[in-house]
Amino acid sequence: MSRRTWTLVVSFALVAALGLLGGFVRVPYVALGPGPTYDTLGEYGGTEVVRLEGEREQQTGGRLTMTTVSVTDDVSMFGALGLWASGRYALAPREEFYPPDKSEKDIDQENTKAFRDSQSSAEVAALRYLNYPTKVLAGEIVKGGAVDGTIEPGDRLFEVNGQKVAKADEVKAALKGTRPGQRAQVVFQRGDQPRHTAQVTLGRADDREEGLLGLVPVDRPDVPFQIKIGLHAVGGPSAGLMLALAIVDKLTPGELTGGRSIAGTGEIDPEGRVSAIGGIPFKMAAAKEAGAEVFLTPAANCTEAKSRTPDGLRLVKVSSLAEAVKALQDLQNGRDVPGC
Repeated sequence: MSRRTWTLVVSFALVAALGLLGGFVRVPYVALGPGPTYDTLGEYGGTEVVRLEGEREQQTGGRLTMTTVSVTDDVSMFGALGLWASGRYALAPREEFYPPDKSEKDIDQENTKAFRDSQSSAEVAALRYLNYPTKVLAGEIVKGGAVDGTIEPGDRLFEVNGQKVAKADEVKAALKGTRPGQRAQVVFQRGDQPRHTAQVTLGRADDREEGLLGLVPVDRPDVPFQIKIGLHAVGGPSAGLMLALAIVDKLTPGELTGGRSIAGTGEIDPEGRVSAIGGIPFKMAAAKEAGAEVFLTPAANCTEAKSRTPDGLRLVKVSSLAEAVKALQDLQNGRDVPGC
């Protein structure tokens, strides 16, 4: 072969090798972008996203859109460059989302649990806001702890150490001043059985002086109806605020949205406090694409959100469920609402 032919062959081989590397070699990054949206007042897969069983639902209107972030894994070199260049996606180290010490199954289970916990918190927060009663159940039981073998997950707690408990944080308060090894009385109920009174020996933790029961108390609604959430393919805790708003809307007269398309995000606790979430630029983009006019923004995310707000999307700052409800009512009545 001539020098020119040889040069062409080598160049072609290098281009082909680069193409193969770029198309097939995976990079240690994931691509983050706008994810699917779900109208919590609507349906998903033919099932209501929020459904009341045993209670009449009030008429609703408009949309309360829950937003998510998509995480694309197994990205090639060229694929990563293309996603990044589109301006719609961002790249992040894969280990931030898939730690090397955890399997993908472990991570999926954690995300699923976080979403289930957000559902429970949304239910409790919404019903507390509407002044419905709540109750305290035993959640996780610590193996070898004080109540292990006596109390089971799902048992209802009535009294701890002589004090009545109606909220989860009252369980810890009831143990204030106790010491490990001290005996304490717990009144509980399993299912429809009569109440039981048990004497247990409190355990020890390195970071606490008080004695421990060895259980995680959880708040649950104490109402004669059930709230069903018809979403199963979503992970993470940030759906709480929009689920809670949908529950409030379905239990109260009038349309909370005023017929508008409202989107938002925010983790919520049983007390109704709204905390920061991740990926808010992508969630705002998803909201805009879903036709939202207003985006309910956790106060702690406002600084980041206002620098990346899509045109035509109005940010409303909220730090609690009560603030979110009031903001939506004020929007309907033409009053000022807090922005970012």
